[in-house]
Amino acid sequence: MATTADSGRTVASPSVLRLPGIVLGVGLGGFLDGILLHQLLQWHHMLTSTDHDHIGVKYYDPHTVSGLEMNTVWDGIFHTVCWIAVLVGLAALYSRVTHDRRAVWTSRALWGWILVGWGLFNLVEGLLDHQILGIHHVHGGPYQAWWDAGFLVLGAVLVLGGHRLQRSGRPLSPDAPDGAGRAGRAEGHA
Repeated sequence: MATTADSGRTVASPSVLRLPGIVLGVGLGGFLDGILLHQLLQWHHMLTSTDHDHIGVKYYDPHTVSGLEMNTVWDGIFHTVCWIAVLVGLAALYSRVTHDRRAVWTSRALWGWILVGWGLFNLVEGLLDHQILGIHHVHGGPYQAWWDAGFLVLGAVLVLGGHRLQRSGRPLSPDAPDGAGRAGRAEGHA
């Protein structure tokens, strides 16, 4: 927490929102991945490349009922982890911002950190699941290396863009009485 020179009030810098934003971004990025790539487009499930993985997991062909059932269970475990990340991120945000919470939701700092978290999800998931473990790829087939690389590039762009966005955010006063947080904005960055 920093103190403004003119008012002596404690003002939350964008770094106060770092942990909640990143954890929310990881969870929301995971949900977007799971909903879009696993369910709607059906490009992959958690274990769709285990016939070519690097750790010896049994192959569960997603084109059979039993294989799809096992992949659905693992997709459900993945979504549970995403849900827990969102809950933890919301709890952390709620505990750090006690007043004028609406203003925080319009904060560039929060949304920047959420983008950083989403990008970190892509980078970790892309490196771990696609490259190191090899349990699935973004879109299997002859161009899977390009899809996997694009996923990593998107992750890096999200991290860099999110970091830049949060740096442009102005601090809020999360402990001020309702309404005073917007008026109590101060110059400065984390």
